[in-house]
Amino acid sequence: MGANASGADLEPAAAAIRAAEAVFVGAGAGMGVDSGLPDFRGNEGFWKAYPPFAERGLSFVDMASPGWFHADPALAWGFYGHRLGLYRATEPHEGFRLLADWAARKPHGVFVFTSNVDGQFRKAGFAADRIAECHGSIHHLQCSAPCSSSIWENDDSVTVDETTFQAQPPLPACPECGAVARPNILMFGDGGWHPQRTGKQMRALEGWLREISGGPAVVVELGAGRAVPTVRYQCENAARLLGAPLVRINPREPQGPPGTLSLADGALAALRRLDALME
Repeated sequence: MGANASGADLEPAAAAIRAAEAVFVGAGAGMGVDSGLPDFRGNEGFWKAYPPFAERGLSFVDMASPGWFHADPALAWGFYGHRLGLYRATEPHEGFRLLADWAARKPHGVFVFTSNVDGQFRKAGFAADRIAECHGSIHHLQCSAPCSSSIWENDDSVTVDETTFQAQPPLPACPECGAVARPNILMFGDGGWHPQRTGKQMRALEGWLREISGGPAVVVELGAGRAVPTVRYQCENAARLLGAPLVRINPREPQGPPGTLSLADGALAALRRLDALME
């Protein structure tokens, strides 16, 4: 198992990607850091991005709760509206393009599994039917009541006072009953999340994995830590199912099961180094 992206595992990782006919990409919050997005790792990082919540002693886990859409909708949309604006304004970093370029040369292309709700892979040009967002998407809404199981695209603009992180009216509303809408995101303690959209994506992923089974493939995991290990588990399972090498790119936690090609680096730096070896 290699220690870093300039070490022993870099060239085998590039060779595995080069030889593959399909690329399974798993991405956690660390994938967005190189685009300038916060990963909210620990309370200090969250409070640096959102000082008013620090003053109230509210952590990311506290704020990422569906209860605020009932208790204080303006505060809930202050938090999610600010994130929505940030994600809309952020351009995906060069690493997204490098992944897409590699996949474009593969007979079976790429499928992305991500815990990120930011929509950056879609913005970078990845096909919508080849992305599975296991925690949902901030770019889709549902009723907070909920009055139905409807999910719709988020075309709303939310104005946020960044001194208080209170959203200004009008807040996004359900077109069916008029109640406050909420992002179609799986939050903490969330019994009201509508999983149908994500379920459809996961069925598409399962079909793609069956389609490529038996052929040479590679699993490339980027910026997925152990704190919420969903992406790590998915990538490890896919590697076992496909009999494919797992390339794990993570600056702090690159270790994995035996045979993992571990690159202890940020996503963009590692992708650039791999790309230099792909020529």
